[in-house]
Amino acid sequence: MQDVEDILIDYVKDNKEKLYRIAFSYSKNEDAALDIVQESITKALKNINKLKEKEYVKTWFYRILINESLQYIKRNKRIITCQLEEIEDKIEWNDDISNDEIDVYRHVQSLSEKLKTVIILRYFEDMKIEEIAKITKTNINTVKSRLYKALAELNKSMKSK
Repeated sequence: MQDVEDILIDYVKDNKEKLYRIAFSYSKNEDAALDIVQESITKALKNINKLKEKEYVKTWFYRILINESLQYIKRNKRIITCQLEEIEDKIEWNDDISNDEIDVYRHVQSLSEKLKTVIILRYFEDMKIEEIAKITKTNINTVKSRLYKALAELNKSMKSK
C-alpha cells in the first residue's frame, strides 16, 4: 500500500504538463510557471504530514498550486509586462485547436483571478464543483456564483469582439 508521499509524487509525475499549464495561465511566463510548480511540490512535500486522507491528494495539491500562482502574481504585479499576444506567438497551437478555442482562451485570460480559477478548473481541468470548492476553500454556492459570473462575462466579451 502506497503512503501519501508516494501518491503525491506519482500524481505530480503523471500530471506535470497539466500543472505547468495551470501555473503558466497565471504567470504568463515559462520560467515562472516552472518555479511555481517546483515551489508547490516543495511545499507539498514539506507539509505532506498535514494531509489527513490520501484520497484528497489531488485537491490538496491543486490548492497549493493555485495559492502559489496567486502569490506569484501579487509579488510580481509590477514586473509582469508580457502581453498575451506575445505569449500566443510562442505557443505552438495544435492543428486540432480551432480559432474559436484560441479565442476562448484569450477571453479567459482577461477574467479576474477568482473567476479565471473557477473556469480553468471546471472546463480546462474538468473538475467537479465540489472539487473546486475544496481547492479554493469556498463553499459550493460561491463556486457556482463565480462560475455563472465568469460565463456571463465571457459571453459578453465574446459577443462584443
